[in-house]
Amino acid sequence: MPGRDTRPVRRKYPAERTSAGDYGPQAAHDLLAYHDEENHQGAPALAAGQTRLVWGAGDLKVSTAVRTYEVIERIDAFCDAVPRRRARADEHGPLVLFVPTGPGWPYYARPRRGPRPAVAAADIRAVRARQRELIIPESFEWIEQVAPEMAAAASEAGLEVQTHPLMVLSSRPEVPALPPGVTVRVIAPEDAELDRIWAVAAGEAGTAERDKIAADYDGGTIGMLRERLRSGQSVLAAAFGPDGPLAAGSCQAVDGVAEITGVGVLPSSRRQGLGAAVTALLARDARDRGVQTVFLSASDDAVARVYARIGFRQIGTAMIAEPASA
Repeated sequence: MPGRDTRPVRRKYPAERTSAGDYGPQAAHDLLAYHDEENHQGAPALAAGQTRLVWGAGDLKVSTAVRTYEVIERIDAFCDAVPRRRARADEHGPLVLFVPTGPGWPYYARPRRGPRPAVAAADIRAVRARQRELIIPESFEWIEQVAPEMAAAASEAGLEVQTHPLMVLSSRPEVPALPPGVTVRVIAPEDAELDRIWAVAAGEAGTAERDKIAADYDGGTIGMLRERLRSGQSVLAAAFGPDGPLAAGSCQAVDGVAEITGVGVLPSSRRQGLGAAVTALLARDARDRGVQTVFLSASDDAVARVYARIGFRQIGTAMIAEPASA
């Protein structure tokens, strides 16, 4: 996929997940906002004082909006819960800052869950000052529909605000056809290729750079990854060709919600559907494991169309605010 990054937006924590199976109407109830209008023909007569509720088109729109917001609320709870596994949650007014308590990916700040004051620029400036003291990235993440006031506050506080389509799995994931000689599979904890697979998922690289990154990993990094895979907290999938892993991505789940993130494809192997194939496999695996809500954040609208072809639909907007690139 030269010239365009088709990966889900990389969040500020180690990527870990689960994927999908048959995604029929019963399972889709938790993802798709819909309401089947009741057919009252032949219904028994109402007794005196009883009232029958009749749904019209306007009611259907309200039901759809409510159901959509319920899914967004579950995703928001997930984004708050994941960092708490490996970070301390420090509250700063309406914001919570996740401070790492050990080695691993740096975390972000986000709006506090539950009742809270509106986020103001002063709140963001205060958290940024604390992030600088801790020598951690000045990064903020949130869902626009949950904290609509935060974009303006972040901009006023001097941050660059980015918007990304927030998408949920709404149908059975369709794995695209793979080029000849390429296979895609979920990775076992003891896979001998784990270091090279993680090198693909970790960043931009060709085959030579991939192998150099893999050789530079210390035993602790790969050991920690193997343990996450064994525990089921993390699921890793990859596409393989004659030269080894070409694309990889990961997924993590908490309380029936899973996010797919960190999907990377070697530059020489892009525009062949490998990233979409890895994403679809992770989504299918998550559903097979009983995950109700599978989501991801696309980098832009063009990338969102790629994910729409494998069964995702936009449900909201994921927001990231960071200092402008130098």
